[in-house]
Amino acid sequence: MKSALKLYNTMSRSKEAFESREDHLVKMFTCGPSVYRRPHVGNYRTFAWEDLLQRYLEYLGYRVERVISLTDIEDKALAEAERHEVDVGQLTGEVVDRFLDECRLLRIDLPETIPRSSTSVDQAVELIKVLLEKGCAYRHKGDIFFDPLRYEGFGRLFGLDMSRWPAGRRRFRRDTYPGRRWNLGDFILWHGAREGDDPTWSTGIGRGRPAWNIQDPAMITKHLGVSIDICCGGIDNLYRHHDYNLAVVEAASGVDFARFWIHGEHLLCRGKKMSKSLGNIVYVEDLIRDGRTADHLRFFLLYGHHRKRMNLTISGFEKAAARLDDLRSRVRRILSDEVAVGRGAKAGDDPAGPLVDDFNRHMNDDLDAKSAIDSLMLNMEGIERLREAGSLGESGKQRVKDALMRIDGALRFLF
Repeated sequence: MKSALKLYNTMSRSKEAFESREDHLVKMFTCGPSVYRRPHVGNYRTFAWEDLLQRYLEYLGYRVERVISLTDIEDKALAEAERHEVDVGQLTGEVVDRFLDECRLLRIDLPETIPRSSTSVDQAVELIKVLLEKGCAYRHKGDIFFDPLRYEGFGRLFGLDMSRWPAGRRRFRRDTYPGRRWNLGDFILWHGAREGDDPTWSTGIGRGRPAWNIQDPAMITKHLGVSIDICCGGIDNLYRHHDYNLAVVEAASGVDFARFWIHGEHLLCRGKKMSKSLGNIVYVEDLIRDGRTADHLRFFLLYGHHRKRMNLTISGFEKAAARLDDLRSRVRRILSDEVAVGRGAKAGDDPAGPLVDDFNRHMNDDLDAKSAIDSLMLNMEGIERLREAGSLGESGKQRVKDALMRIDGALRFLF
């Protein structure tokens, strides 16, 4: 199915007309949270625009099969559980519950099936078996590593300069490494069990647990298959993570993995990336108080382009909240029962036409939500003038209402 929608594809570094592999069906994977620690509002910016992308695809007539992952058995989760002297399942379970609650608050729709790393071990093992058979993976001291040099095209999503790759064998055993840098060497797929390790699984490749680098490929291929239409997440995933996923899936399957790769930029706080060390992490409840609501926060998170950085300030958030209040007040006035007396709309006039056309035009341009919202406000001002002049009428008001209800199926903050 072809549409007017154009999306910036990180793989090609250009906007491309969106077309799904199967008519009217989009298979979409979105990187979910690592649930060793609760998500902050910067994380929810990513989840919010991914939600908008799914809703807009549905607005265009697609059926979306989406998977969002929950990473619950990586190194960080195990270390955090040990630090708090709790079971890792208890630690991550509490974070997951909070994540689900906050997504509901922010009207972020999640798929019915939300796999976790711990529920996808069987698929991770099957993928590793295939990679071992093909010679792309190998065993070393009880662990299993992926050799990027055995997969042609490694690093192409990031644009990695493979001439820098070391001639000698280097292995990176940790699940994740800090910072935006590349580990030039082999990355781990399977942590072989060592004394005191928990949890571990007894499998056909030995006892141990899947590394972070195999977990998303396992969840994707188990629930969506080996070929999908869209893979998206935050910009940090361009460093190591998404190229690792791409290499693992394609090396195992031998077919093209994802057609579109979409990445969103950071939400900064006081001009810096949110981090515990800087003390500038902001959570949902920090902003939903003193008369501000989850809808205000959803509006703020979407009132910008997903590929551009945003900076969270109190004044900026207050301005966004006031803009949403103004927009909603205008909607209520236009749709109120008090219609000015007048001749009504001319035969054939559709006051909702420009409203829909401008919204579609901006959203089709790489999901430009800010411009779409601004055009919505501008058109609503014009419609309100028609109403005040008695040139809207009941039929015009109904067309406007129908259009706004449909648009709000994507935005989810007008009503």
